[in-house]
Amino acid sequence: MKANQQIDKNLFFREVCLAICSSLDFCHSLGAAHKYLATTMPLEHIHLNLYQGKNEDIWTFTQGAQDGVCQKCVFSPADNPGVHECLERYAELNRKGVLVYQTAERSPLGSVVAPVLGYQGRSIMVMHLNIGEHYLGSVVVTARQGEVFNEGHAELLNETNEPFGIAVSNALTYEQLNRIKERLADDNRFLNKELKRTSQVTIIGADGGLQSVMEMVEQVGHLNNSVLLLGETGVGKEIVANAIHQASPRRDGPMIKVNCGAIPHELIDSELFGHEKGAFTGATSRKLGRFERASGGTILLDEIGELPMSAQVRLLRVLQSKEIERVGGVEAIPVNIRVISATHRNLARMVMEGTFRKDLWFRLNVFPIEIPPLRQRREDIIPLMHHFMNLKATEMGMRPPVSIDEACVERLIRYDWPGNVRELENVIERALIKSRGKDQPLEVVVASMLSSLLPEKHVHESVALDPVSEATDFAGNYSAATEGDGALSLDDVVARQIEKVLELTKGKVNGSGGAAEILQIHPSTLRHKMEKLGISYGRGRGH
Repeated sequence: MKANQQIDKNLFFREVCLAICSSLDFCHSLGAAHKYLATTMPLEHIHLNLYQGKNEDIWTFTQGAQDGVCQKCVFSPADNPGVHECLERYAELNRKGVLVYQTAERSPLGSVVAPVLGYQGRSIMVMHLNIGEHYLGSVVVTARQGEVFNEGHAELLNETNEPFGIAVSNALTYEQLNRIKERLADDNRFLNKELKRTSQVTIIGADGGLQSVMEMVEQVGHLNNSVLLLGETGVGKEIVANAIHQASPRRDGPMIKVNCGAIPHELIDSELFGHEKGAFTGATSRKLGRFERASGGTILLDEIGELPMSAQVRLLRVLQSKEIERVGGVEAIPVNIRVISATHRNLARMVMEGTFRKDLWFRLNVFPIEIPPLRQRREDIIPLMHHFMNLKATEMGMRPPVSIDEACVERLIRYDWPGNVRELENVIERALIKSRGKDQPLEVVVASMLSSLLPEKHVHESVALDPVSEATDFAGNYSAATEGDGALSLDDVVARQIEKVLELTKGKVNGSGGAAEILQIHPSTLRHKMEKLGISYGRGRGH
């Protein structure tokens, strides 16, 4: 009696589907299929041949009854040319239905493949697998020794064609996604290491003109409060934001930076909050916004004053509820973020003028940090100059200048740097580029270039109120200040100059005509320096 006459085909189809689709692992699925099919036919081994494409490796999974162990073989064009060519040629036949052969040697697989896979002299059935027009491979089953397959067995095996095809397609897709996931995870680990390495840059001026700023960073860094960074363009607001992030418990999370002034108004919502597929023309897939990507970390909203009013309303809601809604979506998505804002504009004035929301201003202005411009922390100019010279020379494959002429250094210090640190960096880079290929020593050429690149209108010529020219501690030439006293330390020279200016101002530090204004440094920086040097301050000093 034929096997299909003894078996309920509906029950068979149900059970074989459950077996074949029981796992996304090829071996597990093949083992379950073998276990069930062996109850319906004289099955010994079942082989799954996966066709990867022309001249690509062919994978073969074999499940047997004796030990229940699944074996995987890879037949490559280089290592197994005969077997690979035979399997590939047979794949190109891609015949429909199930083909039954009394012995394997009578099949197109012939004597080449049968001995390798261990079914020589056995009765076999072969079934090709397709999903639509895509060819996946074939299933080959071998009969137990001395038994043969018949048409009834072939009809039953043919019932498994679609389940096998779907299971194989899903398993291949699953393996591909796992490989992509592993690669993305590896890329993510690498990029995070690179970001940490680049963000952990020593802040030039942390012990100088930025000392008060760094003390505030230390105060707020380990908290989750919003921070507002204020300062002119180019003072280093992004560097300070990085320092806050690195000082926080969120340091291992993402640090997402958004330049609010660089995003077109019509795209600001999509960029900040993301969008759903089909939300607007061109939205062909879901996109995560910057806030969602920053979850678990910090988001820096640079140039916050450039946000349009409509975006300000939605940003206020995010700050209040810690939730966002993608454009075209209805679901509220929680975000765990810390917000750092930065601007060179006067937000308080914008509130008065009605161009910035008052309630948003209150939300952002929890802990403001004002970063002084470079002209108010001239003691940082020389360390910054050396830092950028070494950095840019290395980038260009040049030898950094060993020293710079004192006259050039003094000119650098006298210059007001309206573009702040960014301008200093650009000027040094330009000078190094222009100095390439010159016959003169690099130090001479760079000094000449630096001097010529500084506009006269921003260079102070009056030295009466300029502490740099009198103390000359920053330029490295303080012989005049130490005349008659022998060599003094740098702190002694700085202390003398501060004492001299305080005598002129009668102890006044802040405000118009104060020592900070004369010395052209931030009042907080001056007070910290005075405390460090043991200089008292106030109008009552010395009385």
